[in-house]
Amino acid sequence: MSDISTSTVTIQASATEIQEVLANLPGYPSWSTTIKSVNVIATDDQGRATQVQVSVDAGALKDKPTLNYDWSKAPTRLEFSLEDADLLTEMSGAYIIKDNGDDTTDVTYELTVGLSMPVPPVMRQKAEKSTIDLTLKQLKEKLEN
Repeated sequence: MSDISTSTVTIQASATEIQEVLANLPGYPSWSTTIKSVNVIATDDQGRATQVQVSVDAGALKDKPTLNYDWSKAPTRLEFSLEDADLLTEMSGAYIIKDNGDDTTDVTYELTVGLSMPVPPVMRQKAEKSTIDLTLKQLKEKLEN
């Protein structure tokens, strides 16, 4: 398994508001420029997406991974893992939501990506970090505007 890349941002929004945005997987393309579409394949008994196919366009990386979502640690942690993809051999991560008790919430995004082509670890980690930082920036903009 690869090393996990991670970053945290503080957002001026309640934990509940953030959880609602992150739980709405089909809504991701409305605020994330990397995610072009989300097709829900399966849901749990509460109507939450448990498997989705995502169209990802992250510059040099374009793929349509199928991801499994784990809601067992919700609402404070939303985890996902790779089921299948064309280029990706690994894609796992989590959003960790921590209510600061002062109308702000810390959101940590963890991400690990593996590719079917050889990529030096430093370049892979740089791409992961860039993806994480962009996602958190766009999530913050969505919730604060």
